[in-house]
Amino acid sequence: MGSTVRRHSRPVRSHRRRRQAVALLYLLPALLPYTLFAVLPLLHTAYLSLFDWDGVTLPSFVGLDNYGRIVTDPQLRAAAWHAGALILFFSVLPICLGLVSAAIVSRRAGRRGTTLVRTVLFLPQVIPLVAVGILWRWVYAEDGTLNQALRAIGLGGLTDAWLGSFTWALPAVGLIGSWVVSGLCMVLFLSGTQRIDPEIYEAARMDGAGPVREFTAITVPLLRPEFAVALSITVIAALSSFDLIYITTGGGPGNSTVVPGILIYRLAFGGGAVGVASSLAIVLTVVISLAVLVINRLSREAP
Repeated sequence: MGSTVRRHSRPVRSHRRRRQAVALLYLLPALLPYTLFAVLPLLHTAYLSLFDWDGVTLPSFVGLDNYGRIVTDPQLRAAAWHAGALILFFSVLPICLGLVSAAIVSRRAGRRGTTLVRTVLFLPQVIPLVAVGILWRWVYAEDGTLNQALRAIGLGGLTDAWLGSFTWALPAVGLIGSWVVSGLCMVLFLSGTQRIDPEIYEAARMDGAGPVREFTAITVPLLRPEFAVALSITVIAALSSFDLIYITTGGGPGNSTVVPGILIYRLAFGGGAVGVASSLAIVLTVVISLAVLVINRLSREAP
């Protein structure tokens, strides 16, 4: 009996191995460039993070000292706090705006102008961030659109050099991120609302539920998968932000808008501290990966 079971199990294992080999062959065209341009550079960065190197002279091995500097250096801690603050603008605010706009657009589906509104709201997502940064620099300039509008309505006392203010530079850049990402969140939530059975809404209306009750009791709970995707994408955008801040403020004024991406660039290419920059890049990669894992785990375990 035992020998019969073993004879039957061998063909099954052989068939499974052949299927795995075929699957691997299909994955190779994508796996090879990913390994060359993502995995190997990451490993090389982790290797460089163990050295004190200015990018020119011979490196000296320092072990984990560079990682210790990340914890003790006030500038590095400030960059981490700024990245955390940007989560509010790149993630929380766009998700709220995207959810509300998706609920409104889905209720107006099929009516005139709905497609135009959806296109206009999503348009910032397809504009290159360099162009977005230049555009908003004009808006936030001392004689820009925002200050001119404030003067036109009699609020000239509120005008400011927004991107040059130690107080308002980070929120100003954050609101640009909110403007860019909100359309993406709206499209994600719109796709989620289309898979919700209309009969659920009809049953709720028969029980006397209004639009607000439908939104809180039906739409929001059933969009849990889309919430996880939107939260993952926006948190990654907040923690890895570079180009938008580089174009608008360059990390200034002072260090008031410095984030890890800007600091990595400064340390590696301007500060002669390639090892510290590499260690910060590794820490940032680990933090982003853990954040995405936690979001996905919570989205699966939520009731």
